[in-house]
Amino acid sequence: MKFWSENTSLKFKLVLVALSMFGFGYAIVPLYEVFCDVTGIKVLALGDRFIESAGDYKPLNTQVDDTRTVTVEFDANVRGLWRFKPEKSSLRVHPGEMTTIMYEFQNMQGRSITAQAVPSYAPEQAGPNFHKLECFCFKEHTLAPGEKKSWPVVFVVDSGLPRDVKTITLSYTFFEVGGKTPPVPVASNEANDKTKEGS
Repeated sequence: MKFWSENTSLKFKLVLVALSMFGFGYAIVPLYEVFCDVTGIKVLALGDRFIESAGDYKPLNTQVDDTRTVTVEFDANVRGLWRFKPEKSSLRVHPGEMTTIMYEFQNMQGRSITAQAVPSYAPEQAGPNFHKLECFCFKEHTLAPGEKKSWPVVFVVDSGLPRDVKTITLSYTFFEVGGKTPPVPVASNEANDKTKEGS
């Protein structure tokens, strides 16, 4: 009789554990959503939530700093017979906001060229806070005579940018790789002589 009562007690405990596990599994999603709301992780809790902006519905991005605006100016320097320019001279962005700007390039030479761009930033402290996610400057490009291309630059200005920096200039110098790049123009001797005579 004692053996029978021990078996009944064990079965009761096992059934209770099984029911508890089933109940926990059933409640895990609502509990996880509450946990996400409380801790701010919001992985599942924000899955179906959207904010309305200018008639569009966009996923909420808590990394964008809407309290600040930075003007990003775009510059293109070229040496050689080609055209290279941004589609816009400047954009106003919020730190943390992913932005895309297109650059246009055309080979004006009568031969194929391989070229690459090198970026620079002003002011200097903007460089570490300007993150390019996609950029044509990452590799060399070959264009046939007269060929035109448009390339994107996808970037994010980090929220760590000092607050006193209101404007960033992104400048590209595009140069031919392995080819003859024209030398930098220098003043002629005649101009130098006139300068000496005037001094």
